[in-house]
Formats: sequence, structure tokens, C-alpha cells
Amino acid sequence: MAVKIRMKRMGRKNRPYYRVCAIDIRRPQGGRVLEELGSYDPLIRETDARAILNGERIAFWMERGAEPTPKVETLIKKYGKGGTHVGAQQQAIERLGQRRAKSIQAAITAAANAPKAPEPSAAPAEEAAPEAPASGEAAGGDEAAG
Repeated sequence: MAVKIRMKRMGRKNRPYYRVCAIDIRRPQGGRVLEELGSYDPLIRETDARAILNGERIAFWMERGAEPTPKVETLIKKYGKGGTHVGAQQQAIERLGQRRAKSIQAAITAAANAPKAPEPSAAPAEEAAPEAPASGEAAGGDEAAG
């Protein structure tokens, strides 16, 4: 079986997201994969945090003859096992995590400091139920009187 390591497009319109996958070359580009080996999100601001790869599994597939596409080959050289940008990638992921933690903390603080709307008091069951007419005052009450 001929295997390629290529990117499978996910996401939505104008918001691309890719999974790096080992895939049989006879399958369509978005088809069933043999194994997912990582991800690539081109819209992350930190360039070095865009690609997350499983270097051990990529090495496993390449030992068995899988060929990466040119774009994936570049990602493997930079962010794969022993890549040239691995140290920068770890720092970028930490910075990204700190930013997210700060924004999450700010949102929690804002929610805690926001004025709370008064809660409606719970009405007793008797008041909540609509009043039903008495048995003598029913819609057919005129017939009973006549």
C-alpha cells in the first residue's frame, strides 16, 4: 500500500484548519485516514505555534515508506522530531497559553463584577395556576338553569 503524509482540510469557509494524516494515495483528499499525526492551524498569530506534530508516529510511517507532501515535509523539518524550530515552538505555545489564561481570567473577573439582574420570586402554585370558573359558572351554566 502506498502511503502519503498529507494535510486534510477541516474547518469551515474562510476558517481553514488542517490535520496532518497518513493516508492511502488512492483515497480522496478529504477521505478516510490511516492515522492522524498532528494538526496545522494557519490562523494562529504565533507562527511557531501553528503546527503540532507527533514526531514519533511520523518517523514510524516514514520508516515504512510513507512520503510527505512538500508542505508537510517543510512542517516536519521545522516542528517534527528534532526539528529546527522545536524550541521556538514550545515558547510560542507557552505564550499562547498565558494569553488565553489571562483572557479567561479577565472574563471570569468581569462576570463576577457585573451587576446581577434580580431574580423573579417564585410564585406559589396556587397563584401561578389560572383561575378556573366555578362549577356552576361553567360555559354550560345557562343550560343547567333553563
